[in-house]
Amino acid sequence: MTDAAKLNLADKSFDYPVMHGSVGPDVIDIRKMYGQTGAFTYDPGFTSTASCQSKLTYIDGDEGVLLHRGYPIGELAEQSSFMEVCYLLLNGELPNADELATFESTITRHTMLHEQLATFFRGFRRDAHPMAVMCGVVGALSAFYHDSTDIHDPQQRMIASHRLIAKMPTIAAMAYKYSVGQPFLYPDNSLSYTGNFLRMTFGVPAEPYEVNPVIEKAMDRIFILHADHEQNASTSTVRLAGSSGANPFACIAAGIACLWGPAHGGANEAALNMLHEIGSVDRIPEFIARAKDKNDPFRLMGFGHRVYKNYDPRATVMQKTVREVFDALNVSDPVFDVALKLEEIALNDPYFVEKKLFPNVDFYSGVILSAIGFPTSMFTALFALARTVGWVAQWNEMITDPDQKIGRPRQLYTGPTQRSYAPIGER
Repeated sequence: MTDAAKLNLADKSFDYPVMHGSVGPDVIDIRKMYGQTGAFTYDPGFTSTASCQSKLTYIDGDEGVLLHRGYPIGELAEQSSFMEVCYLLLNGELPNADELATFESTITRHTMLHEQLATFFRGFRRDAHPMAVMCGVVGALSAFYHDSTDIHDPQQRMIASHRLIAKMPTIAAMAYKYSVGQPFLYPDNSLSYTGNFLRMTFGVPAEPYEVNPVIEKAMDRIFILHADHEQNASTSTVRLAGSSGANPFACIAAGIACLWGPAHGGANEAALNMLHEIGSVDRIPEFIARAKDKNDPFRLMGFGHRVYKNYDPRATVMQKTVREVFDALNVSDPVFDVALKLEEIALNDPYFVEKKLFPNVDFYSGVILSAIGFPTSMFTALFALARTVGWVAQWNEMITDPDQKIGRPRQLYTGPTQRSYAPIGER
């Protein structure tokens, strides 16, 4: 017998089915509630509302758990590759050797952009934010790839998915190159997905570019750790846009626009800016005191997480990666010294431990990306690059969900009731 939740409203009682996931909280199915009661639920931000069923990603914020298709994020980041994780999210299972080789070959051969898009880039100002460029260019892909915009054709959906994953590094690298006035570099099919991105970003035509394997591994981990994160704001935006039947390129452009918001994708940039503000190790006690002062508006950025009430499982991997990158690049910068000391204090200070204000993935990723040589303006663009596979996988899942309807949130109207129009002379 199906479990039921009982709602008492206006002297009437209504029963609603309780749905059980494979893991995580139960969900009360209220789809018939408005028709039966004439009432809606009120849930600003939809933080207590399940908008879909999904088999992709599971998060338990209290326990610090993040699973992709059942696999812990720590195991994937340590043992897998970004291409493997892409295949896993898209197909549901990890690939065997032949499947991975075929997938990598397919992605590699989709990395080039239509040549006319180079002209499109030059329509932007040189100082345009990379996210503004990426929004425009990704949205414009639908004008160049008409053969993969029919969302009802599984083959076209697959081609569009591969194209988006493959072309995003090229678009991000070109956005960077354009901002610094350097020529675009075409993809190199002999390199890995991540190595190719590093070359397109930091290489120049005048000399060969050698990929540093430590940096390549660090970037690959960062991509894995940002690949998907359940129904966050940008993912929900992609699903909402897709629910109208919009083409996949438009949907991903919508996700990029949402990710650009400082409350979503800009956290690692904010964390690095905070480290610059602190400036040196000897000033840390001053800022720690300010963080503990309820009357001081200062907040430590990169500590704690809205979802994770325990240690961010992604931060554990990043903690190790920071050291590897610093050692490989022989980093010597007061900002990085501040980061390491601040981390040590936060992990041992009773105030931070009690409030579970542990360093999160944004704290570490901003430090790593800066050490590699990325300007802060590129941080969110890199986030978008990595998250594209999650958006694409979520979009594909939504398209094939028989319960999916066009998104139509309801509201609690608090404006004026009906009134008559008065001519301007009588107002």
